Amino acid sequence: MIRKLPLLGAALLFALATPDEAAASQPQVLVKTSAGEFVIELYPDKAPATVDNFLQYVKDGFYAGTIFHRVIGNFMIQGGGFTPDFYEGATRPKTTRAPIAIESKNGLKNDTGWVAMARTSDPNSATSQFFVNVVDNGGLNHPQPDGFGYAVFGKVIRGMDVVNQIRAVPTRSVGPFRDVPTEPVVIDSVSVIGAAN
Repeated sequence: MIRKLPLLGAALLFALATPDEAAASQPQVLVKTSAGEFVIELYPDKAPATVDNFLQYVKDGFYAGTIFHRVIGNFMIQGGGFTPDFYEGATRPKTTRAPIAIESKNGLKNDTGWVAMARTSDPNSATSQFFVNVVDNGGLNHPQPDGFGYAVFGKVIRGMDVVNQIRAVPTRSVGPFRDVPTEPVVIDSVSVIGAAN
């Protein structure tokens, strides 16, 4: 028994080190907005197609100049589809690539700070738009609310104060859209800052 203790100790150290190493290798993106910056860590092991889709939009520079067009302070902030001319009546989102299949059965939860894909009533309709949960939204986890849930693929790991600043902006209606920030909250850029090529 005594001779096995060093091996057991080494195994425990390895087991403890492995999650840290895995976490360090996760892709991260820096979101620069007119309200400040925040960092999202992505989880391709849980939502591979969703992360790949999101990163392709990032690498294409798609998000630069888009806005957070839907802000509900006790729910979430949503963006990544419209540009500031939304306020002038151009309420059609930017042209996107084809929608992706939903990956909501991945164990990740729509809890505070976690990031998920926005979609229509069609579960396989997500394209570029994403949202950050600003409270725990258990009603969005698979299979709620419609048998499918919303696919979580990342988490804000730095700058949640900026997210909270955005969630607190005053809102109004623009055409048929409600919960629109009174003044545009613009995404200046989204860029990969680690562990993704």
